[in-house]
Amino acid sequence: MINFQYVRAHDVADAVRHIAADPSAKFIAGGTNLVDLMKQDVQRPSRLIDISQLPLNKIEETANGGMRVGALVPNADLAYHTVVARRYPMLASAILSGASAQLRNMASTGGNLLQRTRCYYFYDTAAPCNKRAPGSGCSAIAGINRMHAILGTSDSCIATHPSDMCVALAALDATVCVTGGAGTRRIAFSEFHRLPGDTPEHDTNLGSDEIITAVELPAKGFAANYTYLKIRDRLSYAFALVSVAVGLEMEADTIRDARLALGGVAHKPWRNVSAEAALRGRKANQSTFDTVAGVVLRDAKGFVHNSFKIDLARAAIVRALKQAAAGSPQSQSSKKIA
Repeated sequence: MINFQYVRAHDVADAVRHIAADPSAKFIAGGTNLVDLMKQDVQRPSRLIDISQLPLNKIEETANGGMRVGALVPNADLAYHTVVARRYPMLASAILSGASAQLRNMASTGGNLLQRTRCYYFYDTAAPCNKRAPGSGCSAIAGINRMHAILGTSDSCIATHPSDMCVALAALDATVCVTGGAGTRRIAFSEFHRLPGDTPEHDTNLGSDEIITAVELPAKGFAANYTYLKIRDRLSYAFALVSVAVGLEMEADTIRDARLALGGVAHKPWRNVSAEAALRGRKANQSTFDTVAGVVLRDAKGFVHNSFKIDLARAAIVRALKQAAAGSPQSQSSKKIA
């Protein structure tokens, strides 16, 4: 591992001062992704700013009926929180589908938002990678790309965002609260992560001197009709080939409101508002679900090894919509697809 300096931030303002003074510094809390990147020489921060002792570990209700989740709340605490599990079960289910119990105990809410892609070539310092070394090329496009993106790709990058939690947060229309040298601001979750374009080295729209302080959930949690369906190569400790978060508001067999987001298919959690609009006011049936799957995947593009993901995503979207409409969400304990 490389040499680096270490400093512990005393409060949020102190953390911002430290990161603003050293552009190559990194925040560390649980460290479940950053430490791996440092061990493999993918990232070489000059300084680690320890934020693990900051008072950002609370889950609180907000005045508008939503919830505020501190950036340092461990993933496990969030998934098993009584109110979150009851009002936002899609989020709890997504978290429990990811990683392992040990990692969920360490990983933080803010860190989950900021984790880097698991592209093989990003982790291989001998291979060209525009995310790691801008302008060097994308080895995945003509390489082994079975796990890679089918939506929102560019000639510079076809990597996918690895988070499960973020797919549910995208579907719930969450808000990211950040603090930086210019003060505080709120970022709609749909605007937080970026598509690769010509600058795949930038995963998010977080400023270089900003720190995530919280994620806010809206009042509507789609607690009655929801699911988080994750399709992967093995039943545990595996990243999604395709995942689907669905929240529906039903009136008899008619869909009054809908949220739909996919994981494992793009450089960011893929929420499709056009598909959501196509669900509203429609009957919850096979015809509707097939139409919506077509809307989501209209611009999908496969590569040498991952074209199968298009058909897989189509089937997963339909299955997830059926699960949500029937009020029979995917179990994350048995993992057998309902």
